Amino acid sequence: MKIAQVAPLFERVPPKLYGGTERVVSYLTEELVRKGHDVTLFASGDSLTAARLVPCSPTALRLNPSIEDELPYHLLMLEKVSERAAAFDIVHFHTDLIHLPSTHGFRDKTLTTLHGRLDRPDLVPFYRTFADAPLVSISDNQREPISGLNWRGTIHHGLPGDMLRFDPSSRGEYLAFLGRISPEKGPDTAIRIASNLGLPLKIAAKIDALDRPYWDAEIAPMVTAHPKVEFVGEVSERQKATFLAGARALLFPISWREPFGLVMIEAMACGTPVVAFGAGAVPEVIDEGVTGFVVNNIAEAVAAVPKASKLDRARIRQVFEKRFTASRMADDYLRLYRELLDADLEVDQTRPASKSGPHAAML
Repeated sequence: MKIAQVAPLFERVPPKLYGGTERVVSYLTEELVRKGHDVTLFASGDSLTAARLVPCSPTALRLNPSIEDELPYHLLMLEKVSERAAAFDIVHFHTDLIHLPSTHGFRDKTLTTLHGRLDRPDLVPFYRTFADAPLVSISDNQREPISGLNWRGTIHHGLPGDMLRFDPSSRGEYLAFLGRISPEKGPDTAIRIASNLGLPLKIAAKIDALDRPYWDAEIAPMVTAHPKVEFVGEVSERQKATFLAGARALLFPISWREPFGLVMIEAMACGTPVVAFGAGAVPEVIDEGVTGFVVNNIAEAVAAVPKASKLDRARIRQVFEKRFTASRMADDYLRLYRELLDADLEVDQTRPASKSGPHAAML
């Protein structure tokens, strides 16, 4: 199958450090290549992939200080995609909404995975204008705010099975917070949970420019005031494996409608249990009492951490291998690709016959 993957340009594919969407695009792209498909990746020029790379910016935009406006680069990328669309069986977008107005001529061969939050009122009229576009949600909860769209399925994220180390002997003494410093991610809440338990907390997170005032005013003083709290900063993939594997539990005290929460399955891959607030997709991801606990407040989190530390880490890893591998994710997407192509072929049968077509050598 000839497949195009279209990634955001904010981070390279895969990201050097933090980056959720681009990381998932990388896992999916490499797994599709491994399964024998002809894959073209539209992404930043510094991306690393076994697929055919179409560079759409010299480097990732977030880490390039000379970039003042990301929009022109994304629009130029969409122009490149449109020019080449006829060469693909499926064009799979991961750019949320920006591409939809440019896909009228080939929408029947597109699939869009929405990676972001949909609980903002401004999004409703936009997506309903393009209600025919085939969409994928990354959790059932994510899609609830906007009804009446062309949802083709929910596909949970997956990670390469050998990416993060599982150490069955690990019983870390610290709690972990991994992700991004922002109010909705709850680093302040994680500090309070750890403080109430008297346990060390390590925070591995990036600080965006928009969140710098929050860090300066709220989180940095808390880190300074609590001697058992250590701010690690952004971590690489190799550092992340050690960071998570060495933790007693991952704290995920979110206060927003998290569309998925990749860090939860990263912890599970290491056999590390998760204690998470039950917002957004959290109840879909965590198997209660097996891979962690879903809680509603700080008191419940404090009570859950000792129980989480006693969970069977080998069993947590087994659940990860069953539910959240990149291979499973790629198989789910391939199933949807074929459904879309089959539907397109059925439509083609009602048209005058031609000697060749875009799907003649699909498989």
